Amino acid sequence: ALPFRTPLQANNCWQPQLLSQINIQLPSSNFQPEIIHVEHLRGARYGLAVSELPLTAPFIWDSVDCISYLFEQASRHSQSFFGKWVTRFELGRTRRYEGWLISQFDRVLVTSGIDKTAIEELASDQRGDSAQTTERANLLTGQPANVSVLPNGVDLNYFKPNGDIYRDPATLVVSGKMSYHANITMVFHLVQDIMPLVWAKYPKAKLMVVGKDPPKEIQSFNENPLITVTGTVIDMRPYLWQSTVAVVPLVYGAGSQFKVFEAMACAAPVVASPQAVSALDVVPDRDLILARGAQEFAGAILGLLENPQRRGELGTAGRRYVETHHHWDQIAAQLEGIYREVIQCKQERDA
Repeated sequence: ALPFRTPLQANNCWQPQLLSQINIQLPSSNFQPEIIHVEHLRGARYGLAVSELPLTAPFIWDSVDCISYLFEQASRHSQSFFGKWVTRFELGRTRRYEGWLISQFDRVLVTSGIDKTAIEELASDQRGDSAQTTERANLLTGQPANVSVLPNGVDLNYFKPNGDIYRDPATLVVSGKMSYHANITMVFHLVQDIMPLVWAKYPKAKLMVVGKDPPKEIQSFNENPLITVTGTVIDMRPYLWQSTVAVVPLVYGAGSQFKVFEAMACAAPVVASPQAVSALDVVPDRDLILARGAQEFAGAILGLLENPQRRGELGTAGRRYVETHHHWDQIAAQLEGIYREVIQCKQERDA
């Protein structure tokens, strides 16, 4: 991919053998799809290729996040050398490609309003740029597709409160895939900037860093007896049930954060940075505590460590929030409605 304009992300999951199987099976099948849903920038290339087949179904590209928006932040703030380098290298390519992709599908989905604005701005920037139009004839007219926000959800039957487990008096938990550059940066910010302020007033407070594939830099925090870096765990819930407070001091990110949903669903009180909840309709100080900067974040943690009643109120409100806004059944119904709308629009356009 290096000599060309297509970003590495678009080639990361490319398998010609898979496309060959699709090309063989899809046209010859008795099953005629009503809609084709393609996931992520990494899967978009399959959607572009399959669109050349003699199919009448409309195409949805589920971008999930605006990757360019994420990379812009990572290129400035990532604490991972590789993460900062690769996002800087990819940024120009990804901006051009995402801006072009938005005109290649009948509908585009993202998980937050911020990502919707970001990806629409890319499309506006790329409109009139014909450098890539020879790669593939537009499915539509070259105009940006409608962009719909479809939020993420949480399995509320799996992630739920557990009254049989008592919460520790002073244990914080931070979770996520620990090889992901945004999570690496988050943990460094937590350990280096926030926790010293917490330990200054609460020297016995413990921190659990829970998630798969932590790099050596994160694993080294195990040398501190107050910090436990678990690596991969079979089940996230016991850590959320046991913790006093779930902390999400995200420095940068895009889309919505499952780590926030899962903690709230387990009734763990949450302290989060604005970047962690920018996709949510939460009410600060009711559903969770919003904190900016290390000093404010540490102050919010200390306030909860000293106030069990407040922790309980936040946990209950957080659970109520995800039940109201992020139940998978509700989100599946929204997606089905989008499918019906896109199919109808395609039928009317082709009539």
